[in-house]
Amino acid sequence: MRIVALEEHVTIAAFSDELERSAPAERGGRSGASRRDALEDIESARLPSMDENGITLQILSVPGPGAVLLTPEAGPDYAKRYNDALAAVVRKHPGRFTAFAHLPSTAPEAAADELERTVREHGFRGALLSGMVKDKFLDDPSFAPLLARAEALDVPIYIHPGVPPPAVRNAYYDGYNPQVSSMFATAGFGWHAETAIHVLRMVLSGTFDQHPRLKIIIGHMGEGLPTMLARCDDFLSQRITGLPRSVSQTILDHVTITTSGFFSFPPFLAALLTFGADRILFSVDYPFSRNDIARKFLDDLPVSPDDKEKIAHGNADRLLKLT
Repeated sequence: MRIVALEEHVTIAAFSDELERSAPAERGGRSGASRRDALEDIESARLPSMDENGITLQILSVPGPGAVLLTPEAGPDYAKRYNDALAAVVRKHPGRFTAFAHLPSTAPEAAADELERTVREHGFRGALLSGMVKDKFLDDPSFAPLLARAEALDVPIYIHPGVPPPAVRNAYYDGYNPQVSSMFATAGFGWHAETAIHVLRMVLSGTFDQHPRLKIIIGHMGEGLPTMLARCDDFLSQRITGLPRSVSQTILDHVTITTSGFFSFPPFLAALLTFGADRILFSVDYPFSRNDIARKFLDDLPVSPDDKEKIAHGNADRLLKLT
């Protein structure tokens, strides 16, 4: 069975080192420092693990804020060089990798141009953004050029979690030992709540109505949204929002979810019952999650063979135009 994995992260040493020199005080979030070897190792770790677990293709993406930590003047050049280096990895291993662009999101016009360049020159399949951009969500009007360009190119934007702003971390997640507070704010809960809020803000602001062909991907079995859609419709009804579609319909029209890092049946069943098999895509979250565990989960899914094929590759092939 062909298997495509969408949220699979990579870093390149020269760019990690450059960022450490350029913005050491601002570094934070999921930069991947603790997994740097695994993030960088293509030949002796990543490809053998893909082969061992039958993963056909990874969509590579840079984790963490990256270019967003640089000034709007410096970010575009950094992102361009990083994307060119990612493209070289893809070219070296045809059929095993493609990529989502790394964007200088603090300069939205430049980010839109870089998205288009990487799609047209390198065949990238969209872009991945990690969380908020300098305390702004994508519903901020400044991001309209980027969203419009993604629409025009017919490529998705993957909204990946990011570390909440300091004020949010202090109010919601602090008060425990540093390790507990950090994990509570990120992988233990905060990442997922923030990404769900990110999508809901795009709904409630009318961003999706302003960009009717915009495609968004979120990971981690929908970041909690599958269990909340009916509740949102009840209490954020069209009578209150004044929007042409319900919250749930807007999300189902624009958002596809992946399995990244979530390998148990209760959240999957909630996702299946709300999003349906046509809007769920397989992902591992490599190297932060393990290929073997994700593959076993895929093999054991309580769905029909046809739906398993959709989740394993069919939906990704269609959304990302892979075949």
